[in-house]
Amino acid sequence: MDNTNQRKALINSEIALFLKGLIIGKVLTLMVIGGLLWWLLKPTLLSRNSANSSSNQNFNRVSNNASTFQTVADVPPASFNYGGSTAWASIRQLVDSQIQSDRPELQLRYVNPVDGSPGSSSGIRMLLDGKLDFAQSSRPLTDEEQATAKERGFTLEQRQVGMDGIAVVVNPSLNVSGLSVEQLQQIYLGKITNWNQVGGPNLPITAFSQRPEDADTVIFPSNSDLKGQAFGSNVQYVYSATEAVRQLSKTPGGVYYASARSVVFQCSVKALPLGNTSGQLIPPYREPMVSPEQCPRQRNQLNTQAIKNGSYPMIANLFVIIKQNKGPEQQIGNAYANLLLTDQGQRAIEQAGFVGVR
Repeated sequence: MDNTNQRKALINSEIALFLKGLIIGKVLTLMVIGGLLWWLLKPTLLSRNSANSSSNQNFNRVSNNASTFQTVADVPPASFNYGGSTAWASIRQLVDSQIQSDRPELQLRYVNPVDGSPGSSSGIRMLLDGKLDFAQSSRPLTDEEQATAKERGFTLEQRQVGMDGIAVVVNPSLNVSGLSVEQLQQIYLGKITNWNQVGGPNLPITAFSQRPEDADTVIFPSNSDLKGQAFGSNVQYVYSATEAVRQLSKTPGGVYYASARSVVFQCSVKALPLGNTSGQLIPPYREPMVSPEQCPRQRNQLNTQAIKNGSYPMIANLFVIIKQNKGPEQQIGNAYANLLLTDQGQRAIEQAGFVGVR
């Protein structure tokens, strides 16, 4: 190899060595800078991780702090009689069974009235007479009921635990778009007697209802001018919603009102939209309506959103009626209401088809 080639090889070797050193230097520099940045940011990262951990702990704490049937204090270990509204049937089946499973020391026994049909009114009457320890109602207490309690040396308290709608149902063959609350009231006062007066066919109206003294729900609120009005002579009285639904299925001009939870799901009747005016009708079911032909493969579901936001015009509040007498009746009434107002109780009430209040 001549001197020129040796010089070129040496230069190339020096260049390669220089580049190698340069690359190693860059890598070391980046490592130093990276380490410095990590050191400077370490408190922030630790703080952020701590915050995330704290947030997760808080979330778990909120979840773990949800009130349950087990967390309710002062639940008396005994057997008690209760009764009242037929609209509460699904609560008695689904919720009360959960309560007694979680709190086996408490036993609840549903009692039907000996005379008259079961309902809010008969349940409150039985509570006043000492035949029940607490009552379930789908309407508020009346002045007369409060007065009777005072005459007997105690008072009555109503604790709201849920909400329901009051639905109007008719024979599925009836072609009518809906009713205003006033039109419904006029039907039951006997002032509207034919469906053609409310935009329907020329067909006499047959109105069904429980007797007022046994009523489960009311269409004349206590703050209404129609409070205490007697039903018209056209009203036919039934024992229960089950009997009314059976009658409607064979009465083309029939109409009935009841707890939305008890009738909206039925296949043999059709629920009507209601409104404060005939131009603002709200269905008690979620649209689109399931036709009788589709039922029971599909069933109409309660329009819980309209009930919750108040746009549905006829609401039935669910109350536990408690005897305030400083005795075991007051203790169990308070305990039962407190159980239903827990997070677990409110979820169970919604699973039973109603709207919670919390």
